[in-house]
Amino acid sequence: MAEHARAVVIGGGIVGTSVAYHLTRLGWREVVLLERKSLTCGTTWHAAGLIGRLRGSRTMATLVRYSAELYARLEAETGVSTNWRECGSLYVTNRPERLTQFRRAAALGAYVDIEAQVVSPAAVGRRWPLARVDDAVGGMWIPGDGRVIPADVTQALAAGARAGGAKIREDAPVRAVLVRDGAVVGVRTDAGEIAADVVVNCAGLWARELGLQNGVTIPLYACEHFYAVTRPMAGVTPDLPVLRDLDRRVYIREEVGGILIGGFERAAKPWPAADGNGGAGAIPPDFAFGQLKDDWDHFEPLMRGGVERIPALADAEIQILLNGPESFTPDGGYILGEAPGLHGYFIAAGFNSGGIANAGGAGKVLAEWIVGGHMPIDLWSIDPRRFAPLHNTTAFLTERMTEVVGLHYRMAWPNRQPESGRGLLRSPLYGRLAARGAVFGAKMGWERAHFFAPDEREPALRYTFGRPDWLPRVAREHRAAREACAIFDQSSFSKLMVTGPDAQRELSRLAAGDVAAPAGRAVYTPMLNERGGYESDLTISRLAPDRYLLVTGTAQRVRDADWIGRNVRPGSRLAVADVTDEYATLTLAGPRARDVLARATKADLGNAAFPYGEVREIEVAGARAWALRIGYAGELGWELYVRSDAAPAVYDALTARGDVTDAGYYALDALRLEKGYRAWGNELTPDDTPLEAGLGFAVKMDKPGGFIGREALLAQRARGLTRRLLLFALEEVEGDGVMAWGEEPIYRDDRCVGILTSAGFGHTVGRVLGMGYVPVATGETTEQLLAARWSVDVAGRHVPARAAVRAWHDPAGERLRA
Repeated sequence: MAEHARAVVIGGGIVGTSVAYHLTRLGWREVVLLERKSLTCGTTWHAAGLIGRLRGSRTMATLVRYSAELYARLEAETGVSTNWRECGSLYVTNRPERLTQFRRAAALGAYVDIEAQVVSPAAVGRRWPLARVDDAVGGMWIPGDGRVIPADVTQALAAGARAGGAKIREDAPVRAVLVRDGAVVGVRTDAGEIAADVVVNCAGLWARELGLQNGVTIPLYACEHFYAVTRPMAGVTPDLPVLRDLDRRVYIREEVGGILIGGFERAAKPWPAADGNGGAGAIPPDFAFGQLKDDWDHFEPLMRGGVERIPALADAEIQILLNGPESFTPDGGYILGEAPGLHGYFIAAGFNSGGIANAGGAGKVLAEWIVGGHMPIDLWSIDPRRFAPLHNTTAFLTERMTEVVGLHYRMAWPNRQPESGRGLLRSPLYGRLAARGAVFGAKMGWERAHFFAPDEREPALRYTFGRPDWLPRVAREHRAAREACAIFDQSSFSKLMVTGPDAQRELSRLAAGDVAAPAGRAVYTPMLNERGGYESDLTISRLAPDRYLLVTGTAQRVRDADWIGRNVRPGSRLAVADVTDEYATLTLAGPRARDVLARATKADLGNAAFPYGEVREIEVAGARAWALRIGYAGELGWELYVRSDAAPAVYDALTARGDVTDAGYYALDALRLEKGYRAWGNELTPDDTPLEAGLGFAVKMDKPGGFIGREALLAQRARGLTRRLLLFALEEVEGDGVMAWGEEPIYRDDRCVGILTSAGFGHTVGRVLGMGYVPVATGETTEQLLAARWSVDVAGRHVPARAAVRAWHDPAGERLRA
């Protein structure tokens, strides 16, 4: 065994070999891959090998597109065949709603350069003559998709890695990842220790268990996963495309003259089953190339669905029912990136039965992250920091796994919420809001009110691609914030308390805004990376000379704490404490917010005594509260941070007269769209700078000592912008009912130039609104940009749009400062 490696990759499936291969392609030679048994022996060997490039987001589609390109050329490079076959993908549906989903997907394909066509039932029948299409309403054809033999791809990647200098060791289980002073230093194997600067956990089924040894959260769990293979059948030829009937939850492809049929059942079976005491059963220590017990009863609904689509399957002879474990994550996205709080520990695991399609692109960007020292593109949707330890319990995972497998082929509704594993975190106001008809959604474990339906016996969120039935309810909440007073429970806000003699010095370096303001000021500011891109978008309130409250998004709880911890200079005298659960957050917004708050406090709320952007400690309904005069609704208002145990009494006092309207996050999102307020993870990502986002006012370029990202912003300003964020209002025909949700392509004239990062209905302006980045030509003025002919592709229909750079509502911000 080598004594030292620059990087140790743990796991010899397709993902591990891809990471090793791409590290060597970037010039790293001291790479060691360790496999506990034999290459491909975990999950890779029994994968179906489907490469469907069109995914639900532009990032994921881009990564799978690269995988397809890589697998097609690997044989020429390495001499090892991947058995790549560009047979195409064919989707079929008998549901009109699914056809809308296909149209949305095909529209996204135009933006990410993946050809996709919505086709008629007859066209489906021509490409798959054995398929029944008399019940179909249409389909989708993606000609560039294909299939591979997963074991062959893995061997080709391994050959390429070896050619680049990597060493691959089989029968070399890793017993421990060695850590010192918050960083990995190597691994321990049965043959000895290997010192390493970087360790990559690609251990698949074993990734979670390995992570737990070092306190690393890798919330994945295996489920039994099935497919059946028939003996050769008449009419089945190798050139048939992969057929997917998402309504029946099945995929079908040719296999040695027969048919391979698999799918994603509605209720999956976690494996190993829980041990009865709340813990997980153990994976057998010698599990390799293993199959699980047949379960024809469990597979029967998928087989029945296959027969309904391919009637000839009814008479086919089944050769094998393969049941092998596949690892899934709580949200159906895989886990890729550096573990929070542990330098040099990277993860590539939990591929949700999509490891073959994703491995090429995932290995590439992770290798670039490792070598370059930063995320190469926006990968927030698969970042390990989107999870918290509460997502990693066996009880939660085994409950969620029963649902998450089936989500692969369920309708991709906007705002779709999980049904299982709910209630991990609840605001102290949860009971009161539920009694008032709140319809809750889940984010980062929190139950959050989306909207209120007090007149419904069992309020529920009903999904659609069009205008939803809850829109009038949200409009009522929206109007209250614009015309009277609305109250929002935002207790899920992530809250970090930073204290110590060096708090100002370090936060001034991390934040691009001026946090050296006097105590009592709240500063809206970005935290940027060295490239000037957003790492966070937050509010920093200076409570005292050596005490700051950082308030950031619900989903950024782990991420922001990790970013601060990684970038604070060694030896700095400060402490960072997560106080999210200690403080509830109540937000009042609207022209009457001052009057409502005055009923519960003796503090002077006048504009002179308490101007916009100030923070004060006041007493509200007998409780001490930090009151920030700020808000995401774009109206006069305050955010109140009170101890969680005092929150119910404060809420009761504020709402006692019945003239304050409960409002949820759907209304808040609509309000912020009218104000053009950007959202982190949508408009603000590591790829986007404040200058491009139109938020240069939140950056203080000339502050003493500078800040991370300053040089990149100065250089960008000197060069001139090549892209800008625009606001869009769709110009629909009266009564047309068009609706956009985000990820719809933006067209300038007849050319696709961008995509909506956010979208929704603005109830004050009476339009569907969105935002998105578009390219800017050298020397092009704002006036020329706005005067162009713009449209948005909504499910295949180009809807004219008006562009702007200023807010649609109160662009001068006068109402905030009233």
